[in-house]
Amino acid sequence: MTLLHRLDRLVGRLGQPLLVGFSRKRSIGELLGGRPADGRLHGSVAVAVLAAERGARIVRTHDVGPTRDALAVTRAMMEAG
Repeated sequence: MTLLHRLDRLVGRLGQPLLVGFSRKRSIGELLGGRPADGRLHGSVAVAVLAAERGARIVRTHDVGPTRDALAVTRAMMEAG
């Protein structure tokens, strides 16, 4: 969680594209009350959006369609100002 929270700082220091792979991780399940992997879609999408907002250029996910849609909306909103 700390790395995700400070991802923008890490991106700035590395100067390279950063990949985030947080999809369905146990920590998401724990945040959702111990939910199993197949119940972590919304949490995984939220993490992907936060990672993109903080500068991740690549997001690894199990749920490509929902994540792609969420990132497309996020990108459009960010570009709109």
